[in-house]
Amino acid sequence: RTMAVATVNLRALTSWVGIARLSAVVLSCLTFSLVASTGNFGGPFGAWCMFAWCFCFAVTLLVVLLELLELYPLLPLSWDDFTSAFSMLAALMVFTSSVIFPAIFISSPCTSNQCARQAVATTASCLCFLAYAVEVALTRAKPGDISSFLSTVPGLLKVFEVYVACLIFSLLDRYSGEPGLMWCVAVYSICFIFTFLIIIFTIGRCLTYIPCPLEKMLVGYNFLAMLMYLTATVLWPLYSFRGQSRPKPCGTNCSWDKHLGVTFLTIFNLIAYLADLVYSTRMVFVRAP
Repeated sequence: RTMAVATVNLRALTSWVGIARLSAVVLSCLTFSLVASTGNFGGPFGAWCMFAWCFCFAVTLLVVLLELLELYPLLPLSWDDFTSAFSMLAALMVFTSSVIFPAIFISSPCTSNQCARQAVATTASCLCFLAYAVEVALTRAKPGDISSFLSTVPGLLKVFEVYVACLIFSLLDRYSGEPGLMWCVAVYSICFIFTFLIIIFTIGRCLTYIPCPLEKMLVGYNFLAMLMYLTATVLWPLYSFRGQSRPKPCGTNCSWDKHLGVTFLTIFNLIAYLADLVYSTRMVFVRAP
C-alpha cells in the first residue's frame, strides 16, 4: 500500500501571486473583524458585506493551503480556471462591499470610536480589493495563451456578466404585468443561466464533451446575448420610468432608485457582452501568425 505524501511548496507564499493572496487573507480578516467589533452591520446590506468578506477570506485561505501543500491536483476540476474565476469574483464582491458599507453605515461627521473602526475597515476593504485586482492581473492569460479559458479576457468577462446579473436580480422590483419589463427579466435570467453554465462546465472540464465547435458556439452565444441585452437596455428604462418621476422622499427601499440601478447595470452588462464578443471573435477568427 502506498500513501500520498503532501509536499510543501513555499513558492505558493513567496511568489507575487502568493503574496497577493496572503494580503487578501489578512485584509479581509481585518475588515470583517473590525466590522464585527462594532456590532453595527444589521440589515440586508450589512449581512451582504459581512458574507462577502468572510467568504473571500475562507476560500482564499483554502486556495493558499491547497497550493502550499500541493493538494490541488487531487481535485476533479481545472485549478487554473477555478482560481482565475474566484479571484475575479472576489474582486467584484469586495469592491461592491467597499462601496456599500461606508455609504450605508458611516455617518458624517465621523467622530466616535465606532465610526473610526468602520473607517479603518473600509480602508482595509479597499486594499483587499486591490490585492484581488493584482491577482487577476498577474494570473491573466497572455495573448495567444488559451490553456486556461477563465483567465483570458472573455473568461473574466463571463464572471463579470454573471455577477452583474446577480446584482440586477437583487434590485428587481415591480415588474409583473408589464410585458416589456417581463421580457427584460427573461433576458437577464436566460443570459445568466447560460453564462453561469459555461463557467461551471469550464471549471469542471466538461466543455470538451460538447459535440460541436465550442469556440464558434461561444461567439454565436455572445452575439445573441448582446442583442438581447440591447433590447433590455431600451425597454427597461422605457417601461420603468414611463410617466413617473422620482418620489420625494425616496428612502433606501425606493423602487425608483432600484429601477435606476437596474438601468445602469443593464448598460454595464451590454458593454461587457459587446467586449466579450469582440475578444472572442478575435480569438477564434483572427489568428496570430
